[in-house]
Amino acid sequence: MENQTSVSEFIFLGLSKDPRLQIFLFLVFSTIYLITLSGNLTIILVIRMAPSLYTPMYFFLSHLSFVDICYSTDIVPKMLVDLLTKQKTISFAGCLTQMFFSLLLSVAEVFILSAMAYDRYTAVCHPLHYVVIMNKAICTYLVMCAWIMGALFAIINTVPTLNVQFCGFPEIKHFSCELPPLLKSSCSDTFLNNVILFSSVAIFGLGSFLPTLVSYIHIISTILKIRSAEGRSKAFSTCSSHLIVVGLLYMTGMTQYMKPSKVSSMILDEIFSIQYSILTPMLNPIIYSLKNKEVKRAFGKIFGSK
Repeated sequence: MENQTSVSEFIFLGLSKDPRLQIFLFLVFSTIYLITLSGNLTIILVIRMAPSLYTPMYFFLSHLSFVDICYSTDIVPKMLVDLLTKQKTISFAGCLTQMFFSLLLSVAEVFILSAMAYDRYTAVCHPLHYVVIMNKAICTYLVMCAWIMGALFAIINTVPTLNVQFCGFPEIKHFSCELPPLLKSSCSDTFLNNVILFSSVAIFGLGSFLPTLVSYIHIISTILKIRSAEGRSKAFSTCSSHLIVVGLLYMTGMTQYMKPSKVSSMILDEIFSIQYSILTPMLNPIIYSLKNKEVKRAFGKIFGSK
């Protein structure tokens, strides 16, 4: 049996072995990646260039867009190369690097979303104290915590992987180095790694989800107390974009990492992964720009539309 230090590369089984389908998928994911980059870069630039968007909500949104750019770039370029090559391989170091940043960025994203939920809670439930509570120091602290939580989660799960054994030329039944399919390609006992993964996903997932849930329980309760239908509609519109993004991310991400291995399948794993690591980064700027009048107004002023 060979240990992991003697394994030089992994083989991706990928999305498809059909050459014509691979060309089609290459065109589809290339388009998605370009939309992701252009959309998120536009959001960042508009927020930086429009003084009217110098608020905590858009501060968090600009960081979310930056995370989405990094997350998509960690996965998609390598996948596009593999769609055009017969030998879909990645080095051992490259695989661990991709996995590390995938773990880091996914957790950083959910904690930034949690910070955005707290921001909306403060704006809706404590509007008179909003400026005092959501000051620049607090916003910076929340973003720093998101990155620290992401790095901690990535380290907790990457370091134990260094002790996992792989034999020969291990095949990963996926299009990227995600931890669950990587562990399945091992020829050694990965029980401890799976326990660490499940426990850390539960702790970090609930650690970001519960504050988001509590924030929105208070937000909805406050909105329902507003007497006028117009007031309720206006208050809810400030939160609806965030709810859509949170729902998409948690439904697929938590399901992927916490579902029992017995119900796992290569196709199901790839569908979930495409949703939260490729489609969500593309959809975020679209959702926030289409649902947000302030972003559309600032975009119009900057780019000269009437």
